[in-house]
Amino acid sequence: MDACNALIVDDEADIRELIEMTLLPMGVTCHAAETLGEARALLKRRTFNFCITDLRLPDGSGLDLVAHIQKHHPSLPAAVITAHGNVETAVEALKLGAFDFVSKPFELTALRNMVATALRLNRNGDRRPAENRPTLLGQSNAMAEVRGLIAKLARSQAPIIIKGESGTGKELAARLIHLSGPRVERPFVPVNCGAIPEHLMESELFGYKKGSFTGAMQDKAGLFQAAQGGTLFLDEVGELPAHMQVKLLRAIQERAVRPVGAQAEIPIDVRILSATHKDLAALVRNGLFRQDLFYRLNVIELRLPSLREHPEDIPELVDAILERLTRQTGLAQPRLSPTALAALQDYPFPGNIRELENILERAFTLCEDAVIQREDLLLPAGASISLPSPAPSIAVPSFQEMADDEPFSPPAEMEPKTIPYPPTPVVNDLEGYLEGLEKAAILRALEATRYNKTAAAEKLGISFRALRYRLKKLKLD
Repeated sequence: MDACNALIVDDEADIRELIEMTLLPMGVTCHAAETLGEARALLKRRTFNFCITDLRLPDGSGLDLVAHIQKHHPSLPAAVITAHGNVETAVEALKLGAFDFVSKPFELTALRNMVATALRLNRNGDRRPAENRPTLLGQSNAMAEVRGLIAKLARSQAPIIIKGESGTGKELAARLIHLSGPRVERPFVPVNCGAIPEHLMESELFGYKKGSFTGAMQDKAGLFQAAQGGTLFLDEVGELPAHMQVKLLRAIQERAVRPVGAQAEIPIDVRILSATHKDLAALVRNGLFRQDLFYRLNVIELRLPSLREHPEDIPELVDAILERLTRQTGLAQPRLSPTALAALQDYPFPGNIRELENILERAFTLCEDAVIQREDLLLPAGASISLPSPAPSIAVPSFQEMADDEPFSPPAEMEPKTIPYPPTPVVNDLEGYLEGLEKAAILRALEATRYNKTAAAEKLGISFRALRYRLKKLKLD
């Protein structure tokens, strides 16, 4: 590591000495200040790579120094020293722009990890080729503001909660924060809190030791350990059950996790990003979400606008989605007719960008030529729709029909009597079930037409282009 300069601000000589001894093996030269005034004077005279300050100084507060650094030296990462368990002060410091915080008494490993992350901040960029790096599209003011916030938030280690309706790109925003920050070379681990069975959640997040329960044949690291040094993204954090909220709060506060069956905690160094489409404040008021956990996760809030709020970005989004579908399928890229584009810009998009992707994928397969017409979009009638419209491929039985084991009857033209399908649908894998039906129908049509694709498409009631797309998608070509 190249030589680096750190500004240490604390009126206790033993604390300054401890920090200096801890950082010296890292190649960090420490410059000490006992007061707020001395720190400001040093900042004028020399350039620093990192600053760490106590909160209580003889002539002021460390929070004042954080604010001063944010105003006059915005590229300088500044961390604060807080009393153990003083969550409110730590949160206030992070909101003012502090890079991170460390609690007394010091955990030296945590101190080293924090400083190492801060020193990487101005050295690393996203080394992924620009053409392969994900991005938030849109030239509207709303999206420009989001991109600006992401660039700013990436420089901090403060917990961030990303709010927005379903389909607005919350995971993408989290990835961009990770890719733009000092942890870019470390793992980004997304976790859908609503998809993990409650009885498995603790072992999935924290890991387990061999023999801790039936089936635990060997030690297994949890998702926190998998994200070590990087970023852990907790999607749909509002779905966490009460007992896991307690354990997550402790993991965040202590920067350590205890695997199931373990006797000791394991130190962790991860940045926590979370997301939800729910109103967490309302959940707190209703006693469904812990207030203390809410305050720790909601240090900084990033709100993603719904697609209804920036319809002017729809043409750019359409072009990007169609280009991606073209790359995936090898088919010619169609364009939207003016009436189709106007219809999209007038549609409320309750499912946001994800719904736009589904609509265009469907239209991509249905259009007969190089132009997607308005009728190819199959937009739901009315503007009060609350759920995206399903793709018009094969009729799907309702969940009540599934539960009652009533026979499923696809369209007559698909010869349902000859199509193999599970007698009892597997409800927990609906996509796989539908894909199996679609495969069976296409194969039966191909067999009936002696693999004449044009005739098979006609038999299925879809265009030749649509059949080609589905053959590629289902890996039947």
